[in-house]
Amino acid sequence: MFTGIITDQGTLLKRVGGEFEIACHYDPATIELGASIACDGCCLTVIEILNREEEACSFKVDVSPETIDVTTLANWVEGQKINLERALKMGDEFGGHIVSGHVDGKAVIRSKTEVGNSYQYQIEAPEDLKIFIAAKGSVTLNGVSLTVNEVDDNIFGVNIIPHTYAETTWHHCKVGDEINIEVDMLARYAIRASQAITSGNVKN
Repeated sequence: MFTGIITDQGTLLKRVGGEFEIACHYDPATIELGASIACDGCCLTVIEILNREEEACSFKVDVSPETIDVTTLANWVEGQKINLERALKMGDEFGGHIVSGHVDGKAVIRSKTEVGNSYQYQIEAPEDLKIFIAAKGSVTLNGVSLTVNEVDDNIFGVNIIPHTYAETTWHHCKVGDEINIEVDMLARYAIRASQAITSGNVKN
């Protein structure tokens, strides 16, 4: 489980088939085999720690064909920057919203407008996910917890403040880029329950 608060920007060092090697700035002593790390919002399992030097830590993850199909990982290239977040532990500050790391699909950046020191983005969601996106609700984009400003059909707006812009990979994102999207877990279950009630599939 994650919160969508990015704690590091990693770098893709190498990819061979479904195995990805990612450099990070985490203390290698704190990374265990089998640990979950969200990489651009995808919950991936550490299968090997390749370098334990504090200034050159890297780890390897094994990515399934399903994850590659559903996410932007198919387009990752060596040298690419990646948003990283360690799994939530008991007692950690809960600063974003509940994020599972199970990416729902790929959204597309349709526009980017600088407003003061911040940036406003218009994002196109896949048709099957638009029902889960609501103004003032939460959404996870490339692993970052964001608040939805407004919604028009399957187009919605988000605002990136200067800190988030600098400390995540959003300063690398361009109009036309595909990004990983995970809808709000609470919205998912609320819509599911509403559909069940409407269809008469809920028993008293």
